[in-house]
Amino acid sequence: MTKPRPCGCKGCRTCLVCETQYDAEKYKINLQFDKSKSFVYCPFCDKAWPGWNVDEYKKHPNHDGEPIEYPGVYIQLDFISEEEEATLMRNIDEVPWDISQSGRRKQNYGPKTNFKKMKMNVGNFDGFPEFSKFLQDRFETVDLLKGYDVIEQCSLEYDPSKGASIDPHIDDCWIWGERIITVNCLSDSVLTMTRYQGDIKKYNLHCAEKYCPILKPDGSVNVDFEEFHKSAFESSKPQDDSDVVVRIPMPRRSLLVFYGEPRYHWEHCVLREDIVSRRVCIAYREFTPSYMQNGCHKEIGEQIRNAKSFWDHTKKYQIKS
Repeated sequence: MTKPRPCGCKGCRTCLVCETQYDAEKYKINLQFDKSKSFVYCPFCDKAWPGWNVDEYKKHPNHDGEPIEYPGVYIQLDFISEEEEATLMRNIDEVPWDISQSGRRKQNYGPKTNFKKMKMNVGNFDGFPEFSKFLQDRFETVDLLKGYDVIEQCSLEYDPSKGASIDPHIDDCWIWGERIITVNCLSDSVLTMTRYQGDIKKYNLHCAEKYCPILKPDGSVNVDFEEFHKSAFESSKPQDDSDVVVRIPMPRRSLLVFYGEPRYHWEHCVLREDIVSRRVCIAYREFTPSYMQNGCHKEIGEQIRNAKSFWDHTKKYQIKS
């Protein structure tokens, strides 16, 4: 049962469907967290406070306990309005969904990539649905996202009836750049962060030792990709080795960006218990500096950027009005 199942899961990835219908419970990863060492990030004061229940941030400014610093997180509440969310979701649901692992469905727009072989080509990539353009345009209003050139856009659906989740991981560091973006729709959720101290060949983390950080120490954008004395990996190393868990709230209609330390030195996951109603997130990725201007792979980067456009999904999928 390590092969792909009808629900889309394979290997150790499981959902409620394959656990109950295909005897996949034995493959399920058993995640255990020490909740006594858990902190909840507050988007209002940019600190993480003791606790597991993510609603703790709503106590601001009357937090309990002693906080810890947790740099590299930006949350903008109400990034989109209720009306924009309703229109966005109506259009998203008009596009066919593909099954994914761990009870998720997805709609992916991006180049064809092979992370193990570190190879990429344009494939069928021709850009993004026009109804999502306003999100990319709005990124330019966020100082942290100046010059953010979207290369991949992925809608991910989390359905509690399927036990949807995503296991701890770090987004690939060979191709995807420093700033990881999520726009959260339909319901609140949580990103659970745990320190990664494993082999840097995993997730192609070693690649982050070869390029400069996109964000400077003062938080401004390194628009010219000038070289620094330390790589993106080295410059973002945590100040200590504290064994803690950090819970980052993802409120409905909010924008989450993480970069630097949590990007390269922490795994992130979405727990099944934190999906209480249907949730759809729109995730965005940019290139690493290697594929940007003056990078050693700028030619293929330019080829893929030139393939981008915004198209009418109703015509592409022949949707009747």
